[in-house]
Amino acid sequence: MTERSLQVTYRKGRPFAAYLHLSHPTGEKSVKTKPSPDGLLIVDYGVTGLPVGIEITAPLAVPLERLNQLLADLGQAPLAEQDYKPVRAA
Repeated sequence: MTERSLQVTYRKGRPFAAYLHLSHPTGEKSVKTKPSPDGLLIVDYGVTGLPVGIEITAPLAVPLERLNQLLADLGQAPLAEQDYKPVRAA
């Protein structure tokens, strides 16, 4: 299993995009994606049908509460506030 991790991409010192890698068997790749209606969150699913990651297309527009609601809907543990701080760096 890989550990869950958050990768943040910055442009001009501000968060531009982020990707939350979920815990999953090593090597599982995304084979299907499902965007939220507004396109701010995109869930990637692996070949087993389980979520492998979440793309956050506009990090400054997605509060932690919204991300944690999606995680709950997916049967995942919530993300701690301290782990979301890199997204809030401005």
